[in-house]
Amino acid sequence: MRVFFGTLGAILALLAGTAATAVAQPSAQATLQKSLNPLMGDIGSSASAYAVDMSTGQALYSVAPTTGRLPASLEKIYTTSTALLRLGPTATFTTSIFGVGSRNPSGVWDGTLYLRGGGDPTFGAVGFDHVWYGTGATMRGLIGALNKATGITAVQGGIVGDQSYFDGLRGTPATGYAPNLEVEGELGGLTYDGGFTSIHGTALQSHPALYAAQQLAGGLRAEGVRLLGTPFSIKAGRTPAGATLLASVSSPPLSTLIALTNTPSNNYFAETLLKDVGAQLGGAGTTAAGAAVVRSELQSKFGITPRLNDGSGLSRYDSTSPSQIVTVLEAMATNRAFVNSLAVGGETGTLQDEMNDTIGQGNCRGKTGTLHDVANLAGYCRARNGHTIVFAFMANRLGDPDYVHEIEARMAVALAGYDG
Repeated sequence: MRVFFGTLGAILALLAGTAATAVAQPSAQATLQKSLNPLMGDIGSSASAYAVDMSTGQALYSVAPTTGRLPASLEKIYTTSTALLRLGPTATFTTSIFGVGSRNPSGVWDGTLYLRGGGDPTFGAVGFDHVWYGTGATMRGLIGALNKATGITAVQGGIVGDQSYFDGLRGTPATGYAPNLEVEGELGGLTYDGGFTSIHGTALQSHPALYAAQQLAGGLRAEGVRLLGTPFSIKAGRTPAGATLLASVSSPPLSTLIALTNTPSNNYFAETLLKDVGAQLGGAGTTAAGAAVVRSELQSKFGITPRLNDGSGLSRYDSTSPSQIVTVLEAMATNRAFVNSLAVGGETGTLQDEMNDTIGQGNCRGKTGTLHDVANLAGYCRARNGHTIVFAFMANRLGDPDYVHEIEARMAVALAGYDG
């Protein structure tokens, strides 16, 4: 009996020791927090973070999650999600040629051709679209459609470029609505090659609608269509109500356009899409009308009220919080077009050089946000345990955004390594 009780005591002692060891082991969440805390400390005091395990609904990490901060290009999350939800992933934007006049038996169009823009940010030359976007609607395609539909051999009259689908403001609130290279293009209902004067994108056109009309004239001549008249009239103006649609070309689908917006963080695409939303849903092709639609959608669909007045995040009036960003990301997690529009860690877009050769590479998708004193990162990470973690890291009042982006990338890698 003494042996039995001695053995039993040893077993109980062993079990007690095992239990004590188990209790002493830190939880996966505690380990994650231990990894993230010093990184947050390195970012500075004007920083916030929020991370949620979407599989359990558990908040894994939270630092000032409701504090409003400058979103920078995280603003594009709001613009593109609204466009997707309200217009749909297959929506396109059309550039058209209308005519006032008639075609005689010899193929001469006696009258005026109107080149009318429809808010397509990709419309331009084949070479420009190939280099900048890898896709897009081109003047060559539009002229080909015109030739197929009409077979015109000459134009006796003139060409008019119509940009009236949008207002005449070329910039954003951040630029005083004036043209500015920070916008990465020139806003307008009719723009050709993004409003740039060359494929290098170093200077903006002075009159985008006129420039586009000139490109139509040059393209017609290249196809052997004669432009009759001395001088041949090329100008900007509006398409009359009674004009006849002769040909059109459509942009890539919206699912492609938002990928071209979010993956490289393209300000021009974001601001153009905002005006498109305004034109179709807000009563006017203006930044203000588009922003009003986005604000309404965010409040009605997601129950959040960030402050915003542009589409790209260049404005310093904009303000949002990590919890608001995470709310939208959680709701959009099943929208494949939206998720696929985000850059992939270590592989594409603004995250191509982040998270390389870590567990975050290929497992984290995100949207960066950068101003001279702002570095933000938000998105999704597939964790080691198979769960999806949605997160937003926001840091303002910085001296070196590049350094902070590196830290935020390390924070995302920590999320990808979570094994709770």
